Amino acid sequence: MHTSTITATVAAPASGVSYRWIAALVVICALAIAPMFVPSYIQDLTLKIIIYALFALSLELLVGTTGLVSLGHAAFFGIGAYVAALASPDSAAGSLLTLIPLSMLAAGGYALFVGALSLRTKGVYFIMVTLAFAQMAYYVFHDTAIGGGSDGMYLTLRPTLIMGGATLIDFDNARHLYFFALGLLVVTYGFLALVQRSRFGHALAGIRINEQRMRAAGYQTYLYKLAAFVIAGMLAGLAGFLSATKNGVVNPELLSWHESGAVLLMIILGGLGSLRGAVLGAVAFVILKEFYPSEAIFGALATRWQLTLGLTMIFFVALLPNGLIGLGHRFKRISRRLSTGPAQAGTGS
Repeated sequence: MHTSTITATVAAPASGVSYRWIAALVVICALAIAPMFVPSYIQDLTLKIIIYALFALSLELLVGTTGLVSLGHAAFFGIGAYVAALASPDSAAGSLLTLIPLSMLAAGGYALFVGALSLRTKGVYFIMVTLAFAQMAYYVFHDTAIGGGSDGMYLTLRPTLIMGGATLIDFDNARHLYFFALGLLVVTYGFLALVQRSRFGHALAGIRINEQRMRAAGYQTYLYKLAAFVIAGMLAGLAGFLSATKNGVVNPELLSWHESGAVLLMIILGGLGSLRGAVLGAVAFVILKEFYPSEAIFGALATRWQLTLGLTMIFFVALLPNGLIGLGHRFKRISRRLSTGPAQAGTGS
């Protein structure tokens, strides 16, 4: 009885789904043809947004779907990036078929370790434990020679995919990297959408709503949360791999609490509980962070862009408690009122 109630609560409404998919296809097609028409700077910025959107989606699985607020998610992002650099040979380009699984498995392995311990706590204690584990990983890379210390290390040759003696994908080609990252974002979004609609996803949503009731219904909530934690860590590691190959350099700041806070702000800005919101939040955050420091646009305020960005975040959270994704719902309500207003008025007379 309780389980069916929870499942019914978290089930997505059927109305409007077709329009959402049409809009998604239009956006994907626009992104696919963008490199042919936009300058290299815009292509590079779009690639950065794609990578952070993938990163935000990984945290959305934890926070928005499962209700686990982590402040150490950047640890998996940074580990994925460092493994990509450490596992790449110096004299030849690394193989995508090797580096991607290694980055994801390394991030997932650390997520399994962190999750197995931190998930025994709840609330603010869980937040602080995940932060502590992330800082521990940060100082391992920052204070030792494993990854070049505080200076980080370079990825001298970007990965390739060679099959049958032919180079199918070469990340030294900016468009190859762009389309590959876009494809991974689409696949990840589709995967998480399927997860949310699956029995596993409904169980995670039930845990977010009332974990005690889910345990009473016979669910082993600890294992469900641990599985979600590991999946989220592996996806963050995938985003870290893309970040390393894009920038050609990694440093300990990728694992810092600032990075964890930034990705948490992305999903809050976009709207918790929505995959589309996570992507929108990443788009908005990266664009704001990119343009606020520009003196050509903001003049003297550019030197205080952190303050401006912080005030903007407060403004959005105060006026849009449901995030950017809530704007669509507001417009729908307003349009319904405008369309039904005259009819209701006529009925009343």
